[in-house]
Amino acid sequence: MSQSIGTRRQLSAMSLPAVLFTVVLIAFPFAYTLWMSLHDFTFGGASMMNYGKNYLLMLGDTEFWNGLKITLILYVLSLVLQLVLGTYVAILLHTSKKLSGIVRTLMISPFVLPPVVVGMMWLVVLDPSIGAANWILQSVGLPKSDWLASPMWVIPTVAFIDTWQWTPYVALIVLGGLQSLPPNVYEAAQIDGASRWKTFWRITLPLLMPTIVTAAILRSVDLLRFFDIIYITTQGGPGNASNTLNIYGFRKGFEFFEIGYASALMVTLSAIVLGAVMVLTQTRKRVAW
Repeated sequence: MSQSIGTRRQLSAMSLPAVLFTVVLIAFPFAYTLWMSLHDFTFGGASMMNYGKNYLLMLGDTEFWNGLKITLILYVLSLVLQLVLGTYVAILLHTSKKLSGIVRTLMISPFVLPPVVVGMMWLVVLDPSIGAANWILQSVGLPKSDWLASPMWVIPTVAFIDTWQWTPYVALIVLGGLQSLPPNVYEAAQIDGASRWKTFWRITLPLLMPTIVTAAILRSVDLLRFFDIIYITTQGGPGNASNTLNIYGFRKGFEFFEIGYASALMVTLSAIVLGAVMVLTQTRKRVAW
């Protein structure tokens, strides 16, 4: 009994640095942001408790609702594209094993590039005057596009940039799931004469669903707090066409110095991220059964 207690104390002592790290670098900043969201505070002024007034102001803030709409549209569009294309690429790599090693190595490069590099690269490619994208469109007889300067096309374009960067990441996750599937199930399906489509739809996809949902969870956390590429390419423009909650909160905090209201925006966004992750986690448990 004493040996068991001593082991527990040793384990507790070993885990103490990790617990302190979590509290200092994660829990404390979030708690402080939550505290600031309950205050009226601007740089150079006094901080006054307003007991949740910032959250009530959001309900009548048209920019908040516009940012929330843009955030959710960008999230859904990017996530669907990345899951569908990532699954397709993973299946291609899984079936053609000769190229999988080379292609897998090349696929790593987009999502390890710094966001600044990705943003600047696509700014050049999508430039309305000298960009390669419009040159390709004109070469095939199609009209030029303003891409990031168009209120109609800016969100699909940003979603495309993010999909270009992160689809390989999803593909590698799904590829790992494909390689872990039991081969005897496919042998039985082949003996029964099942077509490729039926095999995919009734065997591969159900068995692969927990892996796909895991990829959705990982990408959801990043997509809902999408900031860097948007700020580098559009800074929320043209107008407010790509002004997500992250960009809006950044502007409120560091351009207008409304720290209390910006904190409330970020707490709200954190709650949305947590809610999405909880829903997807429960979904993963159900599909895993």
